[in-house]
Formats: sequence, C-alpha cells, structure tokens
Amino acid sequence: MAKSVTFNKRENEKKKQARRAEKQKKKEDRKLLGKASSFDDMIAYVDENGVITSTPPEFNPNKEEIKQEEILISVPKKEDIETPSVLRGRIDYYNESKGYGFIKDLDGNEKYFFHVSNNSLADISENDIVTFDLERGLRGMNAINISLENESENEK
Repeated sequence: MAKSVTFNKRENEKKKQARRAEKQKKKEDRKLLGKASSFDDMIAYVDENGVITSTPPEFNPNKEEIKQEEILISVPKKEDIETPSVLRGRIDYYNESKGYGFIKDLDGNEKYFFHVSNNSLADISENDIVTFDLERGLRGMNAINISLENESENEK
C-alpha cells in the first residue's frame, strides 16, 4: 500500500524546492558579476593606525620607521595630590566595633574613609573635628595620620 502525501507535506516540499532554486540563482549571479573570485581578493589588512586597507603592510610607502633605541620604557611618575598641607574635617560616621569610619571635609563635600590601623587615636567619636592627611587607597582616597584638632593646636 502506498503512503499518502498530505497537503502540508506537499506545500513544505514546494517551499524547499523554491529555496533551492533561489539559492542556485544567487550563486550563478555571483559568478557572473565576478566578485571575490579568489581568496586574495577577499583579504583585508589593518595598518599601524588601525584602519582597514586593501594594501599589504610591506607595500605601504607611508610607513613610518621607529628606532628601537628611541622607545622609552619607565614607570609613570606619581602625581602629587594638590591638597593643603593640613586638611580639616568632621567625623561623620564611626563604627567603634569594626574600627572604621568616614571623615567629611570641612572645606568641601568630600568624604574620606579611615580605619583605626591608620589612626593613632583611640578616643574619637562622631562630630569630632580632626586634622588628617590623604593617601590613595584601593577604592579611593583614605584619611591617615588623624589627630583631634585641639590636640594638634596644643602641640604647636
């Protein structure tokens, strides 16, 4: 007994045949136009400025030669922080059990992190006026060398 072909199967087969015919037609059109007939025609090069060109790098007449001796390799200089010699601030938050807090600069709106390991004070509390220095940390500027403002005036 022969298998029956349903309407949907015939329609799907017709669609497949149409796609194959369209693909074959596109292939013949590409052959007639002659685009990218060889691998060498498809290659693109990137020059020293990052621009894609069709000219190989060895044939580029505008290439600038750089002497190896002229290249300077060094560690970049540390940028000095342009801050006043003594910064003043108010202790905005202090967690005594964990030993860290934040100092709000009196001259601006900046807040700086501090930790008791960078602090010689043991008896500081919130709203104390302190003087401090800055140091670049992993996550930004940190306050170090913290001292109460009235203590620093008495030392002078």
